[in-house]
Amino acid sequence: MTNTNHVLFQRLKDAREDLDLTQQEMAKLLRISQSNYSRWENGKELIPLQKLNDFCNITTHSMDYITGLISFEKATFKKKYVLDSKVIGRNLRKIRLGHHLFQHQLAKLLNTTQSTISAYENGETLILTAFAYQVTKYFHLSLDEFCGRMESLKEFTHS
Repeated sequence: MTNTNHVLFQRLKDAREDLDLTQQEMAKLLRISQSNYSRWENGKELIPLQKLNDFCNITTHSMDYITGLISFEKATFKKKYVLDSKVIGRNLRKIRLGHHLFQHQLAKLLNTTQSTISAYENGETLILTAFAYQVTKYFHLSLDEFCGRMESLKEFTHS
């Protein structure tokens, strides 16, 4: 996420400020400490996917917008979403198979292990934000679709 880190951190701040919330108030809504939230907004740490989802639920922005995958918001999200590691895992598997990749090939692309990919695909572990972003950026997909926050507008496979 190196090239878009600045966009993500700035959009976290802008979305919070648009709601006239302090870091302390946003942290309380996210059920975390203010110092933890501050590290995300100041670029010291990457926001975990679950908290990114919670943040987007609070601000009604899409994950695609907050992470910089899209440059402007087309519509706000009114529905609150709960991430499901099994749904995300199934989507990751669909993407991988749709691109005719083995787990070890996707692992190499993400600079991780095959066992990590297997754990993600089986829904045993929620995928890391950085990996979810890399997958959606590399395969030109929506992070919101990948995470099950909205109905899929297209298949995850090549035509």
